[in-house]
Amino acid sequence: MTQPMKSTERKAKIMPKAVRYDRFGGIDVLRVDEVERPVPGDGQVLVRVKAAGINPSEAAIRTGAVADIFPSTFPSGQGSDLAGVIEEVGAGVAGFAPGDEAIGFSTKRASQAELVLVEAGDLARKPGNVSWEVAGGLYVVGVTAWGAVHSVDLKGGETVVVSGAASGVGSLAVQLARRTGAAVIGLAGASNHEWLKSHGVIPVTYGDGVADRIKAAAPGGVDAFVDTHGGGYVELAMALGVATERIDTIADFGAAAKYGVKTDGGAEAGPGAEILAELAGLIADGHLELPIANVYPLTQVREAYTELEHRHTHGKIVLKPLS
Repeated sequence: MTQPMKSTERKAKIMPKAVRYDRFGGIDVLRVDEVERPVPGDGQVLVRVKAAGINPSEAAIRTGAVADIFPSTFPSGQGSDLAGVIEEVGAGVAGFAPGDEAIGFSTKRASQAELVLVEAGDLARKPGNVSWEVAGGLYVVGVTAWGAVHSVDLKGGETVVVSGAASGVGSLAVQLARRTGAAVIGLAGASNHEWLKSHGVIPVTYGDGVADRIKAAAPGGVDAFVDTHGGGYVELAMALGVATERIDTIADFGAAAKYGVKTDGGAEAGPGAEILAELAGLIADGHLELPIANVYPLTQVREAYTELEHRHTHGKIVLKPLS
């Protein structure tokens, strides 16, 4: 008589889905494949993903534009941000068990998938009152904003300008900057001005004449500048009289190399899981908000990146596996 399959055997026969691409290129190279079920090794945790964020840096890696910095092996996965439920733990893992809700990141470009292997040290517990969408989209923008704001060493009473103030990184950077006691000027389109005002930020429209509008909003001058967008904002900061050591860009590395300004954010910020836990705690306590621009099923990854690359989203775009 045929024996019924055990639960673990049934799981192994179900092929999880993951985003993959086989060559550098545009959005059209992305696809969703069935892949082998990952098996956690020593110190690893297998997470069933509930939400995974997407980021401009992933699009740059996919096109090959930064292949000298981030080389790829094909087929390549994609994504860092994730939140989900722990399914299995490997040997030597302490502090996590199957069924725990976690928030974290993958260093293997693998988070945009149904099941992801994560190093236990790259996870933190997800607060119960933080949504899956927010938790799954927090890591890259959160750690980057944290690093950028800390790098310009803000003090109470100073004035800082943040470009791309309604973007994923920018929307968190303006809030973290406000928590230092500084006055924050946020550069954004008019449609995002009310949100900025509601978070104590002085909104200024970007585009022609922006320098004069900043000077009108900050008659005492500008002390620091956080550039999350690129495209001339480093030069603008210098024209406003901001010292190079108090300018940070996460987007214009050519200008950073030319003028010697900072590029802090991401890995430079410090231990990612610790910062992630701190940020998730601020969100849980109502002290920080990560706007969610849109949510797509994993199978619509191309549509999600199409929206992202328009560069006019307010907050974060998130993918959600259907499993």
